[in-house]
Amino acid sequence: MDNFWYYLSIFRRRFHYFLIIATVMAAVSIIAALSLPPAYESRAVLLVESPQIPEELAASTVRASALEQLQVVQQRLVTRNNMLKIARKLDVFDDIDQMNPDEIVSAMRGRTSIGISGGKRNEAPVMSLTFEAGKAQTTAEVLNEYLVLIQTQDAEFRQGRSGETLNFFVREVERLSQELDSQSQRILAFKQANSETLPDSLRFRLNQQAVFQDRLIQIDRDVADLRSQRARLVQLYELTGEASETPTQSTRPRAPTPQERRLEAAQADLAQALTVYSRENPRVKVLEARVAQLEKDVSTSAAVLTPPTPDTNAEDASAEQEAQVELPAVLVVQLSEVDSRIQALGLQRSQAEERLAALNEGIDRTPEVTIALEEMTRKYNALETQYEQAETRLSKAQTGDQIETRSRGQRIVVIEQPAIPTQPTKPNRTLIAGGGTAFGMLLGLALIVLLEMMNSSPRRPEDIVAKLGITPLTTIPYMQSRGQQLRRRGGRVILALAIVVGIPAAVYAVHLYYLPLDLIADKIMNKLGVRW
Repeated sequence: MDNFWYYLSIFRRRFHYFLIIATVMAAVSIIAALSLPPAYESRAVLLVESPQIPEELAASTVRASALEQLQVVQQRLVTRNNMLKIARKLDVFDDIDQMNPDEIVSAMRGRTSIGISGGKRNEAPVMSLTFEAGKAQTTAEVLNEYLVLIQTQDAEFRQGRSGETLNFFVREVERLSQELDSQSQRILAFKQANSETLPDSLRFRLNQQAVFQDRLIQIDRDVADLRSQRARLVQLYELTGEASETPTQSTRPRAPTPQERRLEAAQADLAQALTVYSRENPRVKVLEARVAQLEKDVSTSAAVLTPPTPDTNAEDASAEQEAQVELPAVLVVQLSEVDSRIQALGLQRSQAEERLAALNEGIDRTPEVTIALEEMTRKYNALETQYEQAETRLSKAQTGDQIETRSRGQRIVVIEQPAIPTQPTKPNRTLIAGGGTAFGMLLGLALIVLLEMMNSSPRRPEDIVAKLGITPLTTIPYMQSRGQQLRRRGGRVILALAIVVGIPAAVYAVHLYYLPLDLIADKIMNKLGVRW
């Protein structure tokens, strides 16, 4: 109880500080509450509508969640350019000509309230827009401008996204088409330049190789037979002096020996093996050795069974001898026929050798050409796959662009239009006056507590004991005369009257002659971004 009376005495001693602070705050809040102009507030509600066409049938290319779409719209709405444009278009503020752009933007943002609710699973997000102004008509007009701006920007955003996607895939399809054409031209030029070494004709060329190899063997055999026949004709004439062998008998080929038949079979096996295996294959090497051995045996047998074929010098000598000796006409015709056939077979052999050499070269180059062609084909197939995918995506992009162009996709719709308010919603004059007065009283009490905490001088015996460790015997109060008490009380009354009357008068003078308190409060609210 003693502490209560002690603290009460301290409050009474510092009461003038409390009274000054509380009176100033009360006067300011009451005058501001009475002088603040009425404020009207209008409200609009928007909802993100689901696509009108099911995504299973045709999907839009603009993939943005409803909540994300509203957040994008919110950020675009309160941009500096939009705030300035709407404020100047509708003359939202009476003194807008005296306000700089920063003040206009700050005031517009402070009077605009945007709230987004919902957005959870299976819950459509809803955006609420409110605007506060001193005129009821202005609030509805500003919100209508907001709604037009929101829907326009949303449509432009979605159509721009779908258009950009469509243009991208159009360019991608054109690029891949050009690359496909270029790659196709390169493959065609490569095939034309290497037509004799392509892998597609390898089997045919291997068969041709075997045919020409057999042809060379047959030509060599025919030439050998013709030369043997010519030698027999000459020998027959030299022995008998007559050319009794008829052309039919001379041109009739002799029957092949068993060694020659085995040689032909071995050569056929070798040619067939070469169509499948390379010359380095062990099977091919065995067949080649067998053919070589059989050829050697056939040559030996031919040397034993037939007269020796004269060499070139012998043929030249025989020709000179034939030229010196007059031969019968029949023999001359037969020898000329044999020589013509030998010459024709020699020409055929040269042509066959040239063709066989070309075939061998092409077959040897086929693996290299195959590798290069496969690489070019793989690149072409990869480009073709990319082109098909791009075509599919282009089709989807065209469908999505049509959906957005016709406004059949996800869009923002207004479910509650802004109405012109009939009653002001702000300011809450009771709250402003009462709150300001209560805040002033709390501020005055806080000042008294602060002053006492800063004053450490002892005032009670307990303070002397606590600070000096001395217990006083007794305390003698300060005694004042009646005149001193009257003067002290009069001074307090005068001070209280001066505070109660003078401070409100000073605040009112500021309101009249310097700047109205409603404008001061409005600027403070614009700076803080809150409305009372």
